[in-house]
Amino acid sequence: MFDFKDKVAVVTGGARGIGKCICEQFERAGAHVCIIDLIDNGYFVGDLSDKETLERFAEKVTEEYGRVDFLINNAAPKMCGITDCTYSDFEYALKVGVTAPFYLSKLFAPYFAKGASIVNISSSRDRMSQPETESYTAAKGAISALTHAMAVSFAGKVRVNSISPGWIDNNYTEYTGADAVQQPSGRVGNPLDIASMVLYLCSDMAGFITGENICIDGGMTRQMIYHGDFGWKLDVKK
Repeated sequence: MFDFKDKVAVVTGGARGIGKCICEQFERAGAHVCIIDLIDNGYFVGDLSDKETLERFAEKVTEEYGRVDFLINNAAPKMCGITDCTYSDFEYALKVGVTAPFYLSKLFAPYFAKGASIVNISSSRDRMSQPETESYTAAKGAISALTHAMAVSFAGKVRVNSISPGWIDNNYTEYTGADAVQQPSGRVGNPLDIASMVLYLCSDMAGFITGENICIDGGMTRQMIYHGDFGWKLDVKK
């Protein structure tokens, strides 16, 4: 469906999970893929929280290719909560989840090609939460807001959108029973569900879409849940 022959795609956190699937799909479509991850990936290993590392990575990409067509800010911030999360933990999560996407966008700004696209990977946690997830949730909420801010700043040059995944199983496990049935779509998601939308948002087919957040969660955030309704029960722990 997608032809990205000789396009240059930059993917953060591209060595595993959703990021790895995104890279594979870009490569399948003919793109050159530049990864930055803490895990060995064959292109660039580095910590996204470090300013100089981001600068060295951006320099490598621009020296090798001279342009960037797609920037996918996918790397996941650390998840910890109000009870145990330290100041340093929270700061690190924001550096990886918000500061790095902002700074890479700034570093690549002079090099974005015509028709370029930025896709930020947020989370359905940008609008709902579980206990003890403050660092991750704060970063994901911020990247969703950063998306529409950058879309306005890059207007006419780069389209900027974000995706908010729900439950995505990186091992492509096929769940049955309550785990599957609770989802209005009838199943748990997998990385390809997200990667397919990333490539669509980077394609000409999405040329009139910018500043948007697209939630891909099987419909879970649209489902109202009240104790006692339709078999739902809340087990109150005392």
